[in-house]
Amino acid sequence: MTFKNRIALYYLISASSIIAVVFVIIYLIVSTTVYSNLDSALTYEARKHLKDVVVAVDTLYFNSEAIMAEREHKEAEVLPFFLQIVNRDNRVMQKSSNLKEQTLTFRPGMSHNECFNAELSDKAIRQIQIPVKENKEIQGYLLTAVSLEGTILVVKNLRAVLFVLFPLVLGLLFFVARYLADKNIRPIVNIIKTTNRITKHNLSERVLLPKTRDELYTLSQAINELLKRMQNAFEREKQFTNDASHEMRTPLSVIKGTLEVLVRKPRKEEEYREKVMYCISEIDNMSDRVDQLLLLARFEKANISLRKEALPAISLIDNAIHRHRKLIEEKNIQIVIEGETDTEVITDPYYVDMIMENIVSNAVKYSPVGGIIELGAWKENGKVIIKAVDYGTGIKEQDLNSVFNPFFRSDSLQHKHISGSGLGLSIVQKASDVLGVQIKLENQPNKGLMVQIIFT
Repeated sequence: MTFKNRIALYYLISASSIIAVVFVIIYLIVSTTVYSNLDSALTYEARKHLKDVVVAVDTLYFNSEAIMAEREHKEAEVLPFFLQIVNRDNRVMQKSSNLKEQTLTFRPGMSHNECFNAELSDKAIRQIQIPVKENKEIQGYLLTAVSLEGTILVVKNLRAVLFVLFPLVLGLLFFVARYLADKNIRPIVNIIKTTNRITKHNLSERVLLPKTRDELYTLSQAINELLKRMQNAFEREKQFTNDASHEMRTPLSVIKGTLEVLVRKPRKEEEYREKVMYCISEIDNMSDRVDQLLLLARFEKANISLRKEALPAISLIDNAIHRHRKLIEEKNIQIVIEGETDTEVITDPYYVDMIMENIVSNAVKYSPVGGIIELGAWKENGKVIIKAVDYGTGIKEQDLNSVFNPFFRSDSLQHKHISGSGLGLSIVQKASDVLGVQIKLENQPNKGLMVQIIFT
């Protein structure tokens, strides 16, 4: 059974149960109301004529001649109320003319003033028997009855109508339920069609969101989010593969070419040593780039746990300077420390050290010989800011938004003498996203580049 038909069936079962209960309630209410109205009229008629019953010494009879003159007691066709008086011995004393040769049956076991069903010439009637009292003693009974044929006919017709309507309504409900189910599962059909079309080559396709914001809308959103995460994962994998192959191809080609040249003919020991050392340096560079690529891949993990602690900003600066002291000394770079020395930041030491390492490294590499690097930290509007300013060439304004992309180097042809892979600022950006800090780059007049690390 299809999902659409299952929905229609479940809807039909629940609806049929409710309709059956409603029909039973309608039947009971109507039948009870009809009988109640009939009993009320019968009781009223009986009590009205009880006043006209005369108790004599040995007999009971109707005192009013008007009773016997009423048309309803003469003709059975007109409001057939039947009257009959019986004495204590259950002997008929008098009856209305419309009974003719027939008599009402007195039932001693029935409660007084209670209506009950009986028969008169094989026809159903509703009857009540009220005691006739004299000096608080029962002298006889007034039997009052009315035809029950019309009431029974009404109840039977109602039951027949309900029995006929029930399957018709169920059939109509089934087709309506199938139509509504078909309409409601169209988003599911669209989801199935869309997901069947999606492969690793077209992960950008998305499920069309329904117009109504219901559970299917939420499901479609969740599937689109899942597709987005899958697309990002595939793109990261593809990017990592491309980056790794790009970064490995050049140094491997250089190493291979150097070794091929080296083995073409016998050479001096110094030449062998020089070429081998060159190959080792290329291998070291390749190893560093692999480490950086793996580091970038590690940032893509969804759950990175942080170990935050209060760290003096000046110590972060000192540690970064200490790791590059050799190159600083070789280039005779002057380091100027500014700002508030007691400033602290609450952050993860591993990731913030990674940020400082790459920023100071870039400042040292791009500073000219004998240049100046200004470093400092201070508080401003509840934020801690660490800055690094060099007197290098800076970055082209149009490249400021691109330097965080992997392997991008602004004016790389102009800086062939400066080693680098273009991954440093990408690592800075990823680490800052993890820590929730802001990295701001700005070219300075008569200076190089100013980098600000803003801790909120």
